[in-house]
Amino acid sequence: MKTQRPTIDIVSKIFCVATKKVIETATKTSIVCIPTIQKIPKVSIRPSIGCFVQFNGDYNGLTVMNFSDRAAMDIYKKYMMAMGISENELASSYTSGEVPDSIGELTNQIMGQGLSMVEDKFMLSSFCGQPKALALNSAITLTIDSSYINNRRMAFIIDGNKFYLELSMESTEFISL
Repeated sequence: MKTQRPTIDIVSKIFCVATKKVIETATKTSIVCIPTIQKIPKVSIRPSIGCFVQFNGDYNGLTVMNFSDRAAMDIYKKYMMAMGISENELASSYTSGEVPDSIGELTNQIMGQGLSMVEDKFMLSSFCGQPKALALNSAITLTIDSSYINNRRMAFIIDGNKFYLELSMESTEFISL
């Protein structure tokens, strides 16, 4: 008898695909999704740029995206330049407001894409608010509810710089009829 993968692993894979699609389209740069999903004890917003957003509906969870300063600047610059903004008009530091704002916008697009893909596959819908992006000096651990015991981390690489998506979901299982 075939064992079904945990729902969070299925959703994690969908969010990997959504992240790759959104970042590649926005930056016009190929990224690598590391083919290993990590099971982690908790989700945290980590330096240098962290972005989080909660989603609710037929299934509930929290997504956190973490970027080193170099990964955030690389993505920000490529994203802005792909939209036609010249490099000399761009922020020069990840602490400039434009960088977290851009990361927040990309996270919003990733969430929209990922939630839409889950809905297409399972006919279950969830909605999220506006992602909050922060420039950080130290990590912040997020805990929503004691039923959010499933946590995963996915890693990506853009031009040698890693960034991460962490996912926490309520204890839920998608079972096909």
